[in-house]
Amino acid sequence: MRDKEARDMRIAMLTNNYRPFVGGVPISVERQARELIKFGHDVTVFAPFYGDTRTERDKLLREDEMAPETVVRYRIRRKKMDNGMVYPVLFPEEIIRAFENKTFDCIHVHHPMFVGPLGVKLGKRYAIPVIFTCHTRYEDYLHYIPVFRVNGHSSGLKKRAVEWVRTTVIPSYMKWFADQCDLVLAPSAGMQRVLRTYGMKSRSAVLPTGLEENFFLADQERAMQIRRQYGKGKKYLLVTVSRLEKEKNYGFLLRGIAEIREKIGDDFHVLILGDGSQKSELKVRASFLGIQGMVTFAGNIPNDEVRDYLAAADLFLFASTSETQGIVLAEAFAAGAPVVAVRAVGTDDIVDNGVNGFLTEEVEEEWADRAAEILLGNRRKQMGEAARAAAENYRSSRLAIYEEMLYNQCICEKRAEVCYESEEDRTEHSAMAVH
Repeated sequence: MRDKEARDMRIAMLTNNYRPFVGGVPISVERQARELIKFGHDVTVFAPFYGDTRTERDKLLREDEMAPETVVRYRIRRKKMDNGMVYPVLFPEEIIRAFENKTFDCIHVHHPMFVGPLGVKLGKRYAIPVIFTCHTRYEDYLHYIPVFRVNGHSSGLKKRAVEWVRTTVIPSYMKWFADQCDLVLAPSAGMQRVLRTYGMKSRSAVLPTGLEENFFLADQERAMQIRRQYGKGKKYLLVTVSRLEKEKNYGFLLRGIAEIREKIGDDFHVLILGDGSQKSELKVRASFLGIQGMVTFAGNIPNDEVRDYLAAADLFLFASTSETQGIVLAEAFAAGAPVVAVRAVGTDDIVDNGVNGFLTEEVEEEWADRAAEILLGNRRKQMGEAARAAAENYRSSRLAIYEEMLYNQCICEKRAEVCYESEEDRTEHSAMAVH
């Protein structure tokens, strides 16, 4: 239960990406901010601008004004990443000015690059704690930076250099940055262990991204409509949700779908929700595998509607091995959909193998076997109920209580530290005066 005597806080959240960009980090930041606001806290989200035209930017600002959280947009560079993410400018003036005009109790940074170092700098300048959530395995995202892309034509020297960056430079930087912060939050116990392998010494805690209450209230009538619309008259509807990007391992997923067909026939349809730079390529791959008629690429779906699509599913498919938590797994659980996923950090913290789904090695035949076992066996309903029970641990309202406690603890410790240092200075000056 929340402490009713908890003092209202002024919280600054710094992020490199936010709505309208679709991704796990924007969802996490938004949910955290809004739950903390419900507790009476003042949350300001510092986020990049989006939009190539004045009309698009004005529309974004109007939407920000209607949001419960205060949103301060800062400037970005012209060049974008292939997936639509933007490059923030270094040390944005908009953030610096906001801190000059408003007092904050703590800073929560959601990235170790770009706005992350600025958050650390502002924390030291204003003597307030800096909390860092490590949302991303950055060593798995190097392909978004052109200079680090490797293909069959790349030289051996470049391949070795990129591998050195992946295995040495990034872990070293992550350790350095984490140790500049007062508290490091990991979305899963697995990611906390990864941070420790980097050599991180900072205090850490596990805080998953939570689920809003509406994820537990799927519209069953709408779910049936979705099933009729996308099921193509087949017995089973399988669903997956994520950005259509390399790190989400869609090549494996499509091959796995072809294997499922080999094992149970074609009496199922797969609905893929999400968009990304690999969409066209994946459609070609599906055609090459002969499963183009069994797969629908539905594109991006508004976040508040995803629950109904998940509720329509007999099974949720997941192949990503680059997650720190995998928010969508908890979302699938809330809808009562068992999961078949590839074993990986983050994923194995939420999926209880054989209870609410299955975890497999990155082997298409094994993955397809487990999917077939759920669909053709008699445990699908039981697994769905276990999935719903597991989702209860991810309610945003519960997790926000813990987050609030962690913030308060950091703030109190920082103030005590500042008071102690001030007292030491006074004592030292008094002693010098005596002499």
